[in-house]
Amino acid sequence: MNIKEIARMAGVSTATVSNVINGNFGKVSAQTREKIEQIIKETGYKPSVMARSLMTKESRLIGVVVPYLDKEDDFFSNPYNAHVIASLERCIRNRGYYMMLHCVGDPREITPLLSSWHVDGAFFLGIYREQVREIKSLMEIPMVFLDTYAPGEKIVNVGIEDYRGGYLSARYLIGKGHRKLALVTPDISSEGVIRERYRGFSDACREAGVPFKPGNIYYTETTYPAAMQVGQDIAFKSGQYTAVACMSDVVAYGVIEGLKQCGLRVPYDISVIGFDSLPDCELMTPKLTSVAQDYEWKARKAGDYLFRMIGGEHCPAVDEKQPIHVVERQSVRNLAE
Repeated sequence: MNIKEIARMAGVSTATVSNVINGNFGKVSAQTREKIEQIIKETGYKPSVMARSLMTKESRLIGVVVPYLDKEDDFFSNPYNAHVIASLERCIRNRGYYMMLHCVGDPREITPLLSSWHVDGAFFLGIYREQVREIKSLMEIPMVFLDTYAPGEKIVNVGIEDYRGGYLSARYLIGKGHRKLALVTPDISSEGVIRERYRGFSDACREAGVPFKPGNIYYTETTYPAAMQVGQDIAFKSGQYTAVACMSDVVAYGVIEGLKQCGLRVPYDISVIGFDSLPDCELMTPKLTSVAQDYEWKARKAGDYLFRMIGGEHCPAVDEKQPIHVVERQSVRNLAE
């Protein structure tokens, strides 16, 4: 069964059948539309998605690009990525579109694939400024960036107040009486999310007169095993710190396990604060105090911008940042009491 046979059975042109299939009902009488829909129902005809996209110039596909994963990694290894992707998928599905997810070592690798599939738009998660520039030069589709710092580039970006998050992390610990602080973080040398959080943290320490030197920083990959090793390293310097700030929750989970393996109790012997406030924080023992961001808000806001652009609306350069706050649970001891 194909569109020509449907047209023959209904006694109309293939163009009329195509209009009914694609929802262009203004060009078809109600009686003819009802007749064609009844034939489609009786025959069980399913229009080809690819053929339909060629006719409508729409693929109904939205690309979601997750960068910096090598061949051995997957996006589920980082709970934050998993939650954001789930939120984006729900947003895309609720609009009647389909998500095409791809994980890459370098976001620029994906542009030929997105072009060949004729995606209607794309989300890019956390990429660097020079990559933004190249992606924009290679593609002319609506695109929204998440957690991307690209000063001078005219893009739509949705993120959070990362500087404020790092600042609040330090101020919260200092307010609880902690003055011997360690920071566990990925590399801070590149412009972006992590550097902004580090800047906020170090500025808060300086304002409060709390000593914070390069030796207080422990670098790690954002994985549980790597963070667990760092937790053991910090335990080796038992007594040097009263609190540890982590730049993501998954790192905080690993650090706490590493401390525990070395006989240190959180928060009685040492306190830990995370970043993101993922639902998993409630499942930890103790429950993890964390700087909270709303990834559902982030996905919804990014989706609003993307689908407005797909609909033909011009969106000028946007850099919208979500205000964030600390969610207090059980992993930080109050030394000020």
